[in-house]
Amino acid sequence: MGEVSLETAAYAKIILHAAKYPHCAVNGVLLADATKIRDGAKNQDLDIVDTVPLFHHSHYLSPMAEIALTQIETVAQTDNRVIAGYYAACENFKDNTVEKCPGQKIAEKIAEHFPSAVFVVVDNKRMMQHLDTPAIKLHKYADGRWKLKDANRVMFQSPYVLETVSHLLQRGVQKDLVDFDNYLDDLSQDWTNLGIEKLIASINASNTIDCKEDDKLFR
Repeated sequence: MGEVSLETAAYAKIILHAAKYPHCAVNGVLLADATKIRDGAKNQDLDIVDTVPLFHHSHYLSPMAEIALTQIETVAQTDNRVIAGYYAACENFKDNTVEKCPGQKIAEKIAEHFPSAVFVVVDNKRMMQHLDTPAIKLHKYADGRWKLKDANRVMFQSPYVLETVSHLLQRGVQKDLVDFDNYLDDLSQDWTNLGIEKLIASINASNTIDCKEDDKLFR
């Protein structure tokens, strides 16, 4: 199976979505860098650069989901991105498997169009320990089903992902996250969550500056 890595914003939005609605199941889609994608290839490496929160109420392949996926695909194409997977968190704290996740039809539809699709399951138990370990489990689509990758091996593009997400949670940024349920209730809301992306970029820039200052101390 190809390697899968996540950018900070991609992981952060998954966790913020689950944290905003701890009493609900939530779901969303994963966006990969299209410039690194080989059309039709299976088991290729993926750089998941962003995620789009879908629903905390309507988890099925409904007209609303079709509208959401169409809008997301249109915006993604302008940014050289492609819908490359699906994420979900179960309502029940103890349910942390693909089979228990909502929106299976959405995930299957994505896999039909993108053979190297990824299914990310939020590990509710690890959500309580996010400072120490990633709170997700990665699955790749192969042989007609979702197969778990190494449960303890989640690759991030930045070494500060867990630290950044912890900071966001402490600041209560999850309250500002907008999913498509929120957007459909109020069309003025930004389902791309650009404000959160800008905040993450600012935090990442600060971490980079700190790293450079630390390096100077040891020269």
